[in-house]
Amino acid sequence: MKKILVTGSNGQLGSEIKERASGLPQYQFVFTDIEELDLTNKEDVNNFFKQNQFDVCINCAAYTAVDKAEDDRELALLVNFEAVKILTEACSPHNTFLVHVSTDYVFDGTNYKPYEETDPPSPNSYYGLTKLKGEEAVFSMSDHAVIIRTSWLYSSYGNNFVKTMLRLGKEKEQIGVVADQVGTPTFAGDLADAILTVIEKYNGEPVNEIYHFSNEGAISWYDFAKAIMLESSLDCKVTPIESKDFPAKANRPFYSVLNKAKIKTDFNIEIPYWLDSLKLVLKKLS
Repeated sequence: MKKILVTGSNGQLGSEIKERASGLPQYQFVFTDIEELDLTNKEDVNNFFKQNQFDVCINCAAYTAVDKAEDDRELALLVNFEAVKILTEACSPHNTFLVHVSTDYVFDGTNYKPYEETDPPSPNSYYGLTKLKGEEAVFSMSDHAVIIRTSWLYSSYGNNFVKTMLRLGKEKEQIGVVADQVGTPTFAGDLADAILTVIEKYNGEPVNEIYHFSNEGAISWYDFAKAIMLESSLDCKVTPIESKDFPAKANRPFYSVLNKAKIKTDFNIEIPYWLDSLKLVLKKLS
């Protein structure tokens, strides 16, 4: 029986993995968040790994407040880089297979076609920079690791764009949403399924790979908001605005669609279309 540690398990992705755990008796899951395991405390993490032999670690822990990271740089770097470094160092001596979740924000968004794993990263926000440094820490310290970059994550758990739009749709008659940033919404449950497939097919051999995963399709935040209102039968009018008219501390990629051919080929994964997954989540939230 594989023993799997899930860090940051109270977040959107961790909660989706929890939901699936009861249907996976072949695995023994250990779910932790900062209360049970502070990843920024090297001594605690090392002791935790000495007391528990893990076959796999899924790192869902992250500092994800993109705008706040511009000011709160010390904490963003601590969580997205230093903690990742500590966790990777703890995994390495035990050959614990590490699945680390990263982001489309490691790219600057100037591409004209979906980003492949081999495209050079060039973050244009401090959040993106800290996530890139986390990726580099993983690969410099482990030869049993996979990084999965994802985008625009949402779920019925936690705080996210879908829940914000549902709230605003009930409170307001009209809202403006940026229409010049294009990417792909990703249902955290679909990402959880993909990660569990990667783990199931992992054979214990050394590995250092980056994969991209998001739902299928490409839309703007404006399109996403329109779909949420329409599928939820909300009367709130959504109007398109430009990024320059929406005050935000951090720069966002204007185009961050991810090419998913590699993960689909390597793991025989069929990825759902973004609208199909959105409908499932809205049904759950209704």
